[in-house]
Amino acid sequence: MIGPSTVLAAEFPPSVEDFYLPSILPWGAHDSYWFTKITVLVWVAVAAIIIFFLVSYRKPQLVPTKKQWMAESAYGFVRNNIAIEMIGPRGINFAPYLTTLFMFVIVMNFFSIVPFIQISPNSHIAFPAILAVISYVMFIVVGIRHHGFFKYLKTALIPPAPWFILPLLIPIEFFSNFLVRPFSLAVRLFANMFAGHMLLLVFTLGGFAMINANAWLAPISVVSWLMTIALTFLEFLVICLQAYVFTVLTASYVQGALADEH
Repeated sequence: MIGPSTVLAAEFPPSVEDFYLPSILPWGAHDSYWFTKITVLVWVAVAAIIIFFLVSYRKPQLVPTKKQWMAESAYGFVRNNIAIEMIGPRGINFAPYLTTLFMFVIVMNFFSIVPFIQISPNSHIAFPAILAVISYVMFIVVGIRHHGFFKYLKTALIPPAPWFILPLLIPIEFFSNFLVRPFSLAVRLFANMFAGHMLLLVFTLGGFAMINANAWLAPISVVSWLMTIALTFLEFLVICLQAYVFTVLTASYVQGALADEH
C-alpha cells in the first residue's frame, strides 16, 4: 500500500477504503474488486509455497541441503510442536494439512511488511473466514468419522453434568463449539492484520503529512517514521504468532473432535 504515491496520499487520512483496491486489469472497471493486488498476492503465496517444497524435495539427500533443511524444519516444527503436541500420536495424520495451513497464513501475513506491498490478504475478512470454514468443516468431519454422527453430537453437546442443568448447558455448548469457533478463528487473524496495516499506514503517512504541512515539524516526522520501523518489527512478531495461534487452535479443535470424553 505504501509506495511512490505515498506523498500524495498523505493529504488524506487512512480509512477502511484503503483496503478496497481497484482492479489492476486495464480492461476492468476502476471499482471492480474481482482481480486486484490482493488476488495476485494470494496466487503468489500459493505458488511460492508449492514451488518451495517441490524444489526442496526434488532430490532429497541424507545430508540435507539448505532448502531441504528449511522445508524439513518447517514441517518438523508443525508436526512435533503442534500436531503431535496438541492431538497426540494421531496428529501425524494431520501434520500435512496443518503445515500447509501454517505456511499459507504466515506467507500471506508476511506481505504486510514487504516494501511496496505492505498489505496482507488476511486484512480482508474473506480470506481468514474461508480458512476458518475449511478447518471448521474438517474437525466436524473428523469427529463424525471417528465417533459416528449421533455419538459425536452427544460428545460435543452433552457435558458430564446433572440432567436438570442440561437444557441450559446444551445450547451453550452448541453455540461455543459450532458457532464461536470458526468466528473467533477468522476474526482474530483478520483483526490483527487489519490493525497492523492501519498502524503502519498512520505513522508512515502521518510523517509525510506533518512535513508537508510545516517544515518545522520535520523532527516529528522523523520520529513518526522511526515508529514505523519499530512497529514493523513488532508486526513481524504478530505475523508469526498469528500463524502459530491459528494452526494451534485448529489442531486443538481436531483433538476435541477425536476425544472420547467431553
